[in-house]
Amino acid sequence: MHTLSRDVAGPVLAPRGSVVCIGAFDGVHRGHRYVLDHVCRRAAELNLDPAAISFEPIPREFFARGALARLSSARDKIVQLQGAGMRRLLLLRFNAALAAMSAEDFVARVLVGRLAAREVLVGQDFRFGHGRRGDLALLQRLGAGLGFNARELAPFAADGERISSSAIRGLLADSRFDAAAQLLGRPFAIAGKVVHGQQLGRRLGYPTANLRLGRRLAPLAGIFAVRVSGAGLQAHPGVASLGVRPTVAGTEPLLEAHLFDYDGDLYARRIEVEFVAKLRDEEKFPDLPSMVRQIDADAAAARRILGATATAAAGA
Repeated sequence: MHTLSRDVAGPVLAPRGSVVCIGAFDGVHRGHRYVLDHVCRRAAELNLDPAAISFEPIPREFFARGALARLSSARDKIVQLQGAGMRRLLLLRFNAALAAMSAEDFVARVLVGRLAAREVLVGQDFRFGHGRRGDLALLQRLGAGLGFNARELAPFAADGERISSSAIRGLLADSRFDAAAQLLGRPFAIAGKVVHGQQLGRRLGYPTANLRLGRRLAPLAGIFAVRVSGAGLQAHPGVASLGVRPTVAGTEPLLEAHLFDYDGDLYARRIEVEFVAKLRDEEKFPDLPSMVRQIDADAAAARRILGATATAAAGA
């Protein structure tokens, strides 16, 4: 059974004790999975619960006081962490109170008070607590009196390069999807529940499944060849726009995916849109006929890239 909590205060989530890791875990990439796998192995050896502590918003997002590009939404992160074997998950609200908490208080109230930590695994150069004054040495010193051990894991590297969320965001911004997938351990995708749009795509012959990003800022924008899964679909080919739709005076970032040769109703269903190749940047057209001509060209290009048979698009 998985347990999820958002709060610093509360009952002990792991009464029999836990092995804990801490991090932002944006994207839950291969470097994160390396740490999570260690946590699972040690928890099994010690007959304890594997546990992770993360934050929403992530700390750098909080201190920037605005949206920053993210690889995963909070929901996606929860799914990935639980899928990696974390039975106890503290997804703490990172706010002014948490930012001001001393490292000593964090250890006593969170690691010990909420998770009954018996072992804490951290990455290289790990820092925590107010002013980032907590480190491995502090964990080890406090752990000696509070009943847990702390140790550092060597960083996980791919081709000699340390894997990081920022590196993956950079690859996605450069449309290097295969390289990003190598570091993520899976293709980059955005998931969400399909919402009603303005029905403009349907009127133009390109009905779309629309996903709102909410507070999330995607690490890429433009027009893409995509594959859509979920709601009974598996890697269904399509073309998608991710941006603010300047031709129709849009303001809210929106992911609009047109699925080739599909006539089902996806409204309120949860889907995942995998980005395969970038076709072009978003642009503002002088009129709708000009935009439709470009969409025709985009759809044809996406079909070629995805190997989709060119047939008449069906209404969704």
